[in-house]
Amino acid sequence: MTSPERIREPRDEAALIRTIRAEGASVLGRRAANELLLPYQRPVYLWCYRYVNNHEQALDLAQDVFMRALRSISSFEGRSDFSLWLFVIVRNRCLSAIRRADPVVDAEVDFDDVFAADEHANPGRQLEDDEAEERLLALIRDTLDPIEQKAVWMRCMDRMSVEAITEILEIEERSGARGVLQRARRKLKAALEARDREEER
Repeated sequence: MTSPERIREPRDEAALIRTIRAEGASVLGRRAANELLLPYQRPVYLWCYRYVNNHEQALDLAQDVFMRALRSISSFEGRSDFSLWLFVIVRNRCLSAIRRADPVVDAEVDFDDVFAADEHANPGRQLEDDEAEERLLALIRDTLDPIEQKAVWMRCMDRMSVEAITEILEIEERSGARGVLQRARRKLKAALEARDREEER
């Protein structure tokens, strides 16, 4: 017989976000914010630590990410997963903190060089702007299909292995998540190049 503790209703993130917007800093609003953000505490911390390689600094940076997310929650339009929207904030805050990224990467399935192509003449200032986050989020949302978005999130945010992503997303194609990530990477690079050509006209 299934244990009662294991019977849980699926999280309704949209409802939690509506509550946060409506209730603000009230007890109900704070409870909704805690429920919404709690599952992301570890992955956000790990992402920050990957960049700064310092426990205390990563904790501070993660706290800053969550505060920024709550302040900006009204800008979340629900056209993509909340996790993807949060990922963009995390990455931009990490780059703002260190002004450069030098992680260990797999060139075929990692995306730092792709995302870096979206930085402009003053990357420090640009990455502080909400516009930079929205541009990157829109690019991912408009360019990638849902499976590709989730695979990119798991690879970039959670630093999951290709094998784990393949299993979790139940990807049946022969190359597994590697093929999905390679395809997503090509799409994003092409979309960035096309946008840059359009803006130069």
